Amino acid sequence: MSGTHEAVEAIDTDGFIPFMRKVSRCEDSLRELRLTWRLIESSARMNCPDEAHSILPMMAATREGFQRLEADLVRSLVAESVDEVMREIGTQARNVIDILVRNLYERTADVGFLATDPVLCRLAAGLDADPQAVRTRLRQYRSKYTVYDDVLVLDAQGRVLARIDESVPAAEEADPLVAQTLRSPGYVETFRASHLRPGPRNALLYSQRLLHPATGEPVGVLCLSFAFDDELQGIFQARGAQDGRSLALLVDAAGEVLASSDPQWVAPGRKVPGNEAGAPRLWTHSGRSYLVQTLPAAGYQGYPGPAGWKGQVMVPVELAFQARAAGSAQGTAESLLPAIIQGLLGHARRFCPPLHDIVTAADTIRRVVWNGQVMTAGRREGTERLSAVLEQIGETGARTNEVFSQSIRDLHHTVLGAALRDGEFLSQLLVDLLDRNLYERANDCRWWALTPELRNLLADVQLDIASDGDLMRANAILGQINGLYTVYSRLVVYDTSGRIVAASHATLADGSSAIGQQVEADALAAVLALGGAQAYHVSPWRAGPLSDGAPTYVFHAAVRAPDGAQTVGGIGIVFNAEAELGAMLAGASQGGASHCTVFVDRSGLVLASSPAQCAASGLHIAQGSRLALPGGMLQLAPGESASRAMVHDGHYCIVGCSATQGYREFRAHADAQGASAQGASAPDTVLALSFTSFGAVLADAEAAVMRRGTHVPGDSGAADDAGREMATFFIDARPFAVDAGCVLEALPASAITPVSAGRMPYCMGTLARRAQGQVTGYAWVFDLGHVLRGTPSQVTAQSQVIVIDAGGGALGCWSAICWACSISRRGALPRRRASAAVRRQWSARSCRRSRPTDRPCWCSASMPWR
Repeated sequence: MSGTHEAVEAIDTDGFIPFMRKVSRCEDSLRELRLTWRLIESSARMNCPDEAHSILPMMAATREGFQRLEADLVRSLVAESVDEVMREIGTQARNVIDILVRNLYERTADVGFLATDPVLCRLAAGLDADPQAVRTRLRQYRSKYTVYDDVLVLDAQGRVLARIDESVPAAEEADPLVAQTLRSPGYVETFRASHLRPGPRNALLYSQRLLHPATGEPVGVLCLSFAFDDELQGIFQARGAQDGRSLALLVDAAGEVLASSDPQWVAPGRKVPGNEAGAPRLWTHSGRSYLVQTLPAAGYQGYPGPAGWKGQVMVPVELAFQARAAGSAQGTAESLLPAIIQGLLGHARRFCPPLHDIVTAADTIRRVVWNGQVMTAGRREGTERLSAVLEQIGETGARTNEVFSQSIRDLHHTVLGAALRDGEFLSQLLVDLLDRNLYERANDCRWWALTPELRNLLADVQLDIASDGDLMRANAILGQINGLYTVYSRLVVYDTSGRIVAASHATLADGSSAIGQQVEADALAAVLALGGAQAYHVSPWRAGPLSDGAPTYVFHAAVRAPDGAQTVGGIGIVFNAEAELGAMLAGASQGGASHCTVFVDRSGLVLASSPAQCAASGLHIAQGSRLALPGGMLQLAPGESASRAMVHDGHYCIVGCSATQGYREFRAHADAQGASAQGASAPDTVLALSFTSFGAVLADAEAAVMRRGTHVPGDSGAADDAGREMATFFIDARPFAVDAGCVLEALPASAITPVSAGRMPYCMGTLARRAQGQVTGYAWVFDLGHVLRGTPSQVTAQSQVIVIDAGGGALGCWSAICWACSISRRGALPRRRASAAVRRQWSARSCRRSRPTDRPCWCSASMPWR
């Protein structure tokens, strides 16, 4: 939202208005009102210049202010509407590339570890000649890591020794990546057409050289083929624009489409315009105009992602501003509690400066109109021509207030709708990242449970024949794995009694050794009950010795004897939750001092938070604390998301919330009954929350809502009705009235100059009165609210000073808000008798000026300012 103010002037307002029905209707209403004010002024000048000379300056000021406000309001409505769409599609584009890069980061670790597999290395070195056994092992790997569509083992000449997909014909010549991989000490990432994977237009391949078990010389190449098209469609469908309004793309540095959410709309291989700068303008592709956002990869833990790849989302301009569904964030914004809306509006300067400027300008115009109506009090019985002008001023003032209120409300809802969607999208990104991360953890523990050396070790432990050398080799293997997979704080293997026999990072936080310790009894029982190599167990979120006292998940899988006949122990991998969840929250954060993101469980327990961000936003959400959240948020079904505005920790906050649902065959707990029946259990549902603070709760918000909702009845009344004209205003949420003939004008309370007033109680200072730009005098200002309630009033942007004639001198009394004047029947305004103290305080300065009219009448307010 902060960028909108600078973008207002850069946006082609006229080019966007035809596609914004609400803005177009608002522009028509404002134009009609502007012409009406001009017509009233012209009529008064021509038909009754003498009678109307005192109100002509008011009408001129109203017309000029209205003209400025009209242009600002329309520009801001257009700018905020465009900014709302740009932020939405920008978030979607960021999700595409960030989720993909984090997925590919895992692939770089996979190929590095699998390339050390002794079974594959022996085949490449020619020490074993059983490709079928290797093929079986590759299929076991593929059954765990389903993101691959093929796995190949090649010799140094590029010939295929074993692969999963045997239907692919043998190539006549080696792919160039073989020679490149043999020369490289690390992994090689290749994206292009390749005869190693001839089906797709482009193949994404991760390769690493295989070394001779004895000499360490390169003897072959391992190649993992990533299911690129399948994964991208999953990303597009999971969190993309599913209503067909927008198009999600993956593009390269040249703008060529690598993957498309709708290939019939824009097919891979086409070139599209990009917008990395985020310019709020229209881009043309194939004769159609689009709003476009293009975002590069931010990288993840040192991995930058494939060079030049970007996420891009395009939305046709004719669809971009269509009305949202009733359950959308825009609908949620329109259903907010009035006190929340008022409180957020009070902080408009912080989150939307144009909105604040427009509200301030509208208040100024309303005050001018109010002053004009007070000025004409008692003159409604003059000439017929002036009476007609005054009647038109009253009617047009009412319409002006209505149009201003609706236009400001539309602008406010647009801004809040964008914030609600931002929060929801951010929480969706977080649960997507968490689901995919935990999916990898489930894969790792099941695959490492098939490591031949670990199976042989635990079988020997079962027979009590394991040697010290065997145990040392097991520790080394676990240390090697942990070195490649830093997402774990510790890896352990244990026997059927639960005793740990080998571990990486064996020294615990208290200085003792993990070796010889016992795993939790419930975890051991679950592992021993697992059935099949696909099953796994995840511990509840809790702290334990293996995690050095930090709460986390531990993933377990059963280790079976080499012949597969029986379970001989298990492997436990301790997820480094504090570092990994913290990195997810920090990496996905939108930045800025007002944002805070957390993971919680269904009870509201905070599993992880971004403490620096939370502290900067003024929110205090620590890991291990419990949040008081609405039940509807805590009970979201897996995969669902929601957003709402609420008060949290004394701040107005936009809160987005999404629930995990799992990824591929790794499903959320509520959907895992089938897996549970086979002995597996997934973690309970986790909720991602995004908090955006808009500022501290305002004490005056509730009173402002009550003021706006209070209606003091008034109508034109019959000509023979007796009464008086009254100028009405508020103190806090209570309406008051004073004889309109005593009122000189209303001025903003922000102009009060504090001065020493001796012993005058309740005095706030002085206020300069001006005419034609010159100071004509000063008025003492007294806090009437302080008199009534006994505590000083808080001056807000909406506070006004009512200046009354105090018998030859001007006296200002502070009020919360003024109302406009209109004719009301006698008795329509509720009467209040002031306390004796109030009467004594104000008796010396009571208003004595009578209203210059032959016939008295009551006057009250027919509409509030705010």
